[in-house]
Amino acid sequence: MLRLRNDILNGHVEPGSKLGFADLGERYQVSTGVLREVLPRLVEQGLATSESQLGYRVVSVSVEDLEQLTRARIAIETMVLRQATGVGDVSWESDVVAAHHALARTPRYVDGDLNQEWMTLHDRFHLVLLQGCGNPYLTDVAAKLRSIFDVYRCWSRAGEVSSPRDVEGEHRMIAEAAVARDADACDRLITAHIQLTTDLFISTRNEDATVGS
Repeated sequence: MLRLRNDILNGHVEPGSKLGFADLGERYQVSTGVLREVLPRLVEQGLATSESQLGYRVVSVSVEDLEQLTRARIAIETMVLRQATGVGDVSWESDVVAAHHALARTPRYVDGDLNQEWMTLHDRFHLVLLQGCGNPYLTDVAAKLRSIFDVYRCWSRAGEVSSPRDVEGEHRMIAEAAVARDADACDRLITAHIQLTTDLFISTRNEDATVGS
């Protein structure tokens, strides 16, 4: 159910909020049976939690958790991409170029919300980069961490829209370094890319807290 996932990632369903069958069924006009299939998938993706007797909730967020998640993402993605640059074949190079081309041609925002198509292509671009390592267990771990990380975008939608940051340029440089098999550059660029996103999330959150105080 892409609508629910999109609403979580855009902050329309707040972090930590309860995902009740009755409320979701009414909101999205779907059956309980459908929700029983969808909600466990969100748990698998790291976007929701499930506890006995308590049901499902959107994953909670905090600055401390975000900082820990950021360190985990940097450790995993730099390691896996370094492997990919060493063993990825020509087909992998072509996939990286194609994934970047599709992402670069798609707008990030539509009517103030993150564009669902861009989000899908963004995930695809980063996944393709890592798939060159040839180890699906590593890419699965990286994909789950990315899904959890995306929940934090609901903190900073306005900040991202107004930021002078050149996200498209960052993606281009990462793709070029990967195809060039420059592992050191990939380490540096991926680390900066992830850390800059985290810094933006936290600064936007702090600004919101100051305004509301």
